[in-house]
Amino acid sequence: MEDLIIHEHLAIPAGELHSFFARSGGPGGQNVNKVNTKATLCWDLANSSVLYPGASARLRALAGSRLTDEGVIQITSQVHREQGRNLQACRDRLRGLILEALKPPTIRKPTKPTHGSQRRRLNDKKIASDRKQGRSGSWE
Repeated sequence: MEDLIIHEHLAIPAGELHSFFARSGGPGGQNVNKVNTKATLCWDLANSSVLYPGASARLRALAGSRLTDEGVIQITSQVHREQGRNLQACRDRLRGLILEALKPPTIRKPTKPTHGSQRRRLNDKKIASDRKQGRSGSWE
């Protein structure tokens, strides 16, 4: 297996990636029962120093159920009828997850409410108050 190139400055060494194959239930007719085409790609995120801590933490959150208790990301594909294509699909999914984790989160910059929105809010409150005041009358 070759290194997984994420972008021009980042690659996961081939030694950190492990793959194995199993029988899949996808398309293929009788071929499914005798050929191991389902691919599973594993990467030990907990013991890898490829990503910086912030991106690693975001990747843990993005991985969800694909992250094991030991910190290994497992990605499975059984869409295609060939081992190679399923393995490539796993590699593409892992690359996509890592690229998403590398994006820094956008930080919300708090802004003040506009003068018009403050005026509308107070006007709406006045209307609601008048409506409720109108309900409290004598029931004679």
